[in-house]
Amino acid sequence: MGRRKRLVSSSSSNPQQNNNRQPQQNNNPQQQSPDPPIAPPKWGFIFKLSLFSIPYFYLIFFRFSIDSELRRSIIINAGLSLAGFFVTVRMIPVVSKLLLKRGIYGYDINKKGTPSGKVKVPESLGIVVVTVFSVVVILSQSSNFTANSNRHAVYDTALECISFMTFLGFVDDVLDIPWRVKLVVPSIAALPLLMSYAGHTTIVIPKPLVPHIGIEILDLGWIYKLYMWLLAIFCTNSINIHAGLNGLEVGQTVVITYAILIHNIMQIGALTDPEYKLPHVFSIHLVQPLLATSLALFSYNWYPASVFVGDTYTFFAGMTMAVAGISGHFSETLLIFFLPQVLNFLLSLPQLSGYIPCPRHRLPRFDDQTGLLTGTNDGTLVNFFLRNLGPKSEKSLCIYLLVFQGIACGFGFLLRHFLAGWYK
Repeated sequence: MGRRKRLVSSSSSNPQQNNNRQPQQNNNPQQQSPDPPIAPPKWGFIFKLSLFSIPYFYLIFFRFSIDSELRRSIIINAGLSLAGFFVTVRMIPVVSKLLLKRGIYGYDINKKGTPSGKVKVPESLGIVVVTVFSVVVILSQSSNFTANSNRHAVYDTALECISFMTFLGFVDDVLDIPWRVKLVVPSIAALPLLMSYAGHTTIVIPKPLVPHIGIEILDLGWIYKLYMWLLAIFCTNSINIHAGLNGLEVGQTVVITYAILIHNIMQIGALTDPEYKLPHVFSIHLVQPLLATSLALFSYNWYPASVFVGDTYTFFAGMTMAVAGISGHFSETLLIFFLPQVLNFLLSLPQLSGYIPCPRHRLPRFDDQTGLLTGTNDGTLVNFFLRNLGPKSEKSLCIYLLVFQGIACGFGFLLRHFLAGWYK
């Protein structure tokens, strides 16, 4: 692999690339002094986050009566995911050294003018997460299903879509491909998923509208598949454009995946037909490894970040959650979990469409005297929060955004479960 050649140009426009790093070109790494090792993982922070898993396992073992075979497959996958967490934590420092040697690093723009802004930060560390995730999913597939199981085809299709988007993300980290290409390629990557989709294409008419429409269930056919296709494209790109702060890309993924896990377990506990439970089990088999490996990356990427995730991770995480939602047959609920990403997309639309000039980095403005970020007029949720809440530190702003993400997921549960008896 050649050295990274990714130069910042004032005339270039890449509205999806909002990661808070400024790529640099390393022309002769042999003549430079060895880079210091990256900071160790933030174990205390990860331990606090791991406490949120208690309600999840409470639902599995105590709240719902889950078939022993299904529970066994979930626990096996959880054990493999836990092993994947420790492997990812161990491999990130190793791969970071290799990336620094190859010149794949950047500087933190949100710390420009401070000593931290001059530190080389390795990026594209999402490649470690993807590798470990793929191994865990393959091992889980081998452990939980027999050779004659038709679930292998679903696994293979999911890995095909995810691997294709991961490849695109890493190519973008190295070559900086145009953002329009990044909109088109996910549409191709999602096609195998739609071709193998065997779920329903119907929607339940809200009860208040049934007397006016005259039917309770409406089959949308190809229109429903078109919706899922667009959802896959949106999810893949939405994590990438809602970025720019240490820990924001991984943090929003962690929050959404946790909500997906809770939703799947609640559905498994509520459903009676085993055939309707299997899609949710498959979704769990994808999301548990995603959560575990993301937490490992989060331990290095949380403020102050010692690694950057790169587009490799954002495309991978978005496509994995899209595959989990579509294959698990809860694409409508998934879209509600992505409410902050929807708002960020709507705010970004004038710049994405070219109606308003779009700079390369739509980041907030950093004041090196106060250490605070102030909002700009760029159409992102990050700048929207700063314009309305006032200047914030990078860490506190990220916490605000992640709390908002959690509230959006809670709102999804409210609509999906507590209002279900009246509305649907």
